[in-house]
Amino acid sequence: MGLEGAELNLRGKFWESEELIKKWDNEVPWVRIDELNDDLVGKEIQIKGWLFNKRSSGKIRFLIVRDGSGFIQAVMREGYTSPEAFQRYSELSLESAIIVRGEVRKDQRAPGGYELSVKDLILVFKTENYPIGKKEHGIDFLLDHRHLWLRHRKPFAVMRIRHTVVKAIREFFDSRGFLLFDAPILTPSACEGTTTLFKIDYFGDEMFLSQSGQLYAEAGALAYGKVYVFGPTFRAERSKTRRHLMEFWMVEPEIAYATLEDIVELSQELVEYIVQSVLDKNLRELEILQRDVKPLEKVKRPFPVIKYKEALRILDKLGVEYVPGDDFGTPQETAISNYFDKPVIITHYPKNVKAFYMKPDPEEPEYVLCMDMLAPEGYGEIIGGSQREEDYEKLLQRMLEENIPIEPYQWYLDLRKYGSVPHSGFGLGLERTIAWITKSDHVRVTIPFPRMLYRYKP
Repeated sequence: MGLEGAELNLRGKFWESEELIKKWDNEVPWVRIDELNDDLVGKEIQIKGWLFNKRSSGKIRFLIVRDGSGFIQAVMREGYTSPEAFQRYSELSLESAIIVRGEVRKDQRAPGGYELSVKDLILVFKTENYPIGKKEHGIDFLLDHRHLWLRHRKPFAVMRIRHTVVKAIREFFDSRGFLLFDAPILTPSACEGTTTLFKIDYFGDEMFLSQSGQLYAEAGALAYGKVYVFGPTFRAERSKTRRHLMEFWMVEPEIAYATLEDIVELSQELVEYIVQSVLDKNLRELEILQRDVKPLEKVKRPFPVIKYKEALRILDKLGVEYVPGDDFGTPQETAISNYFDKPVIITHYPKNVKAFYMKPDPEEPEYVLCMDMLAPEGYGEIIGGSQREEDYEKLLQRMLEENIPIEPYQWYLDLRKYGSVPHSGFGLGLERTIAWITKSDHVRVTIPFPRMLYRYKP
């Protein structure tokens, strides 16, 4: 059969019940599962979705139907359900597209508190040999079939929580007078070091995928006062830890006239707002993930704030090895974050391990006015930020000391020549934050299609 014939055959499968679907649409309301409420109890509705699972017990047959907004148990009873629909149960295969029509019933034992007593059913599309079965599958298999695995309970729950987190971030900054400021994804310069850049041929010129929107956010802050960049960023890190992706999302606020103390406070407000939003809107999804919410309920200000030197003393107390003057790696971050039951903020890292644009502490110039926030339960850094060096000569000198080419950053230096003021900002990693909130084993499950070392399909 040629491609044209195959398309016609598929269309026949899709629309074999087109007239019946139209008839139902005129007779009963189409309701999404997450829209079910007590006002609908005892009323007849239809749910359009897919068969997630099924089982039978004597003269009763159970369907678990999903529609993208949730899952519901639909119960078929002999003598109540139409004979045609009751007999069609045996034809139904996993992920077949179906429309179920019936009466809403309240049942506290059911997920969401409601179930559907099925009167009739339309088989819209019969799926053959759905590859993800009820048995356990390895992670490589599930990542190869990520486009289908997204339909299942745990990915469903994580993506719903991701939606809440993104919405909470936007609500937080929008309600505080920040301007959404879109930074370019293709850039001519690095922000976080040249060793993790993805190079792009830009019509003969060398460009890079953005590591961060921060440098452009600084231009935005000096133009509009308070801005935030929210978008994808890219790091070519040859790392296979549970905390790393090649492509991930960050939100990066930047504020004119702000100091390190200002962003330490703002970061606490933001994280508290995000976590409380998830607790308010996603208890059902957290339950699906079997996430203990008690640690999340503790995420309220104030968070502990310590300096780098104090963090070293904690590592000494815990017997965790470190190299004095070095940045913290995963073992050190995990140990420190486990030491507290809330996110902890570490400030004033050594100058030599931080980026060129961070302002040195006037009282201890070998340290910089920076901050990292570590999530509890061993999830490590979710926020990094600093007060920026606003002085042109001092920033230029730092760049020369670190052999940073001046020409690609000339526009960035210009910001210090025309109306420069103290300014500060930070970046929050979306996937790491979601991994902590959902207590996921790996950040790869917190984004629809993860990009990792040696994995870029589908």
